[in-house]
Amino acid sequence: MHSGPRTEEEALAEQRALRSRVVSAPGPASPATVAGLDVAYDGDRLAAAVVVLRYPDLSVQDTAVVRGTTAFPYIPGLFAFREVPSLLDALDRLTVRPDVLVCDGQGLAHPRRFGLAAHLGVLTDLPSFGVGKTRLVGEFAPVGERRGDRSALIDAGEEVGAVLRTRDGVKPLFVSVGHRIDLDNACALTLALTPRYRLPETTRAADRACRDFLR
Repeated sequence: MHSGPRTEEEALAEQRALRSRVVSAPGPASPATVAGLDVAYDGDRLAAAVVVLRYPDLSVQDTAVVRGTTAFPYIPGLFAFREVPSLLDALDRLTVRPDVLVCDGQGLAHPRRFGLAAHLGVLTDLPSFGVGKTRLVGEFAPVGERRGDRSALIDAGEEVGAVLRTRDGVKPLFVSVGHRIDLDNACALTLALTPRYRLPETTRAADRACRDFLR
């Protein structure tokens, strides 16, 4: 069973150390499998799910869900420490090792450039990126209304992600790289994972799995 730091000071120190291990790389353009990761809460109880989809047909290949409890307080910028231990436990239970992790959260688009996607990517050494429904940091120019239109997400003069329209006229998503994948590839995969809905099929499948488990 995975565990993590217990105090804010320990978490900040671990975050700094892990951040130095982030690798910039193009990443796989056509992975064989992609995994969605999500966590659902019921008070202090949580369920962490990982669902592996075959790419590009997006059929489910494997699912793992674990029940846990929140072992770290809610502190802005350190949210990953609430979820990472249980998500790692779920990843350990998979029989199919995914080629790419798609997190419901952020990667570099984080105050210290180390959100959940970067955190999990470094610990697993798998290509990873985040697709968030809301912005954590940064500013952006208006995004075109057509599917595939995007705008750079800029924070402190640095491009930390992309604001990507996945459906015509529907609110865009916030894509940011985590580890071993570049932004163009992450955006292309996000579009491939959204053939019918605003959210990636990876996120939708993992969300269903953890919510069903809690019920």
